Amino acid sequence: MTHRPPRRPPHPADPAWHRPPDPAGVDPAVLAALLRRHGWRRRGGAAGRYGRWTPPGPDGGRTSLLVPESRAFPDSDDLLGEALHALHRSGTPAARQVLLALAAPSDEIHWSRDVATGAGGAAAWRAGEELRTGARRMLLAAALATRARAGYFGARHRRTAAACLEDVLLDPAPDGRRLTAFVPVAGARPLAVRLHHALYATREAIDYRRATGGMDAFDGAVGAGASREFTEALVTLVRGTEGARVAVAWAPAADVPDGCAAVAEPVEFSPGDLPVLREAGARYLRAEPSVPVRLTGTVVRMRRARPDGPGTVRLRVLTGADVPHVRVTLDEEAYRVAGHAHLVGLPVRVDGHLDSRDGFRRLTDPRGVVPVQVDEGERERLLKALREDLDFPGDACGGE
Repeated sequence: MTHRPPRRPPHPADPAWHRPPDPAGVDPAVLAALLRRHGWRRRGGAAGRYGRWTPPGPDGGRTSLLVPESRAFPDSDDLLGEALHALHRSGTPAARQVLLALAAPSDEIHWSRDVATGAGGAAAWRAGEELRTGARRMLLAAALATRARAGYFGARHRRTAAACLEDVLLDPAPDGRRLTAFVPVAGARPLAVRLHHALYATREAIDYRRATGGMDAFDGAVGAGASREFTEALVTLVRGTEGARVAVAWAPAADVPDGCAAVAEPVEFSPGDLPVLREAGARYLRAEPSVPVRLTGTVVRMRRARPDGPGTVRLRVLTGADVPHVRVTLDEEAYRVAGHAHLVGLPVRVDGHLDSRDGFRRLTDPRGVVPVQVDEGERERLLKALREDLDFPGDACGGE
């Protein structure tokens, strides 16, 4: 098997995900590995030259692909092109997922849920939505864990974590019970690795809790990527089912990540795990400390109950904290300083603590509120951005 440098993946909305790849860029060994992963079976073929592959399901006896084992023979490129074209024409889930994995070297994350059989209509749609919601939450939790180690993130790191997911493609199965995420190796592999480690650490922490009654293993699991957000994602996946499984499969076109097994078994969770997962989530929330910060932000809203006295200010954070906005209650003098800065289009700087109890969206113990001088061009840019945030001028003093 050859290993090519990772290339920039197509965006999930790009048609490149949904057309057959160029045969010249496909390694026959990678194609064979993907066929095997997605349920295709090798049924003969000329040893050392090509294999005959049939799809899973009832059509397996009527459809087959001839896939060369290498490019060493004159007809290898022709066979490879015909196999890729046949996969594209097939339109079956097993063929589509192979093509998606070939569009860019991608690690695959597979979710499956055991839900009541016979569910149809609205019930089936709801089950599919719950699966997609749980999978997205788990991906976001893993992306957050690539930014920092924390038992509870709240509003922190959301923008950068969401950016990690932009190139991830979700492919749900028609039955609503299974879903696959294709995570491009180029740029997003740390997400898949963190999710893989967090799954095993959480499973081990649950088993430890059941065996000993202690929750200490959940504290250690934070280093592997576990968090309140991760346990909440698992609760969403497992709730209302007889069980759920998550498996990570590494891209065959790339090396296996350090510290990971080449083939990993699915990690299973059952409804009996739900009380422990909820307990762990509450523990993470309680244990996460507030964070001292010095942040700079523009005033976007101001509110107080009377013309004088303290008031509440909403800041759009520019620097100092990886949250988009914070609320802060200021005394009368600090509120006046913030109001003046708002009127002249200047940001303010303030010291305080991001309160973990409010998702790190509120600044407590504020002190040292001062306007920050910026050049005229930056000041105009901030004023323009502020105007774009507001529907009309009165919003600057409206409610939250």
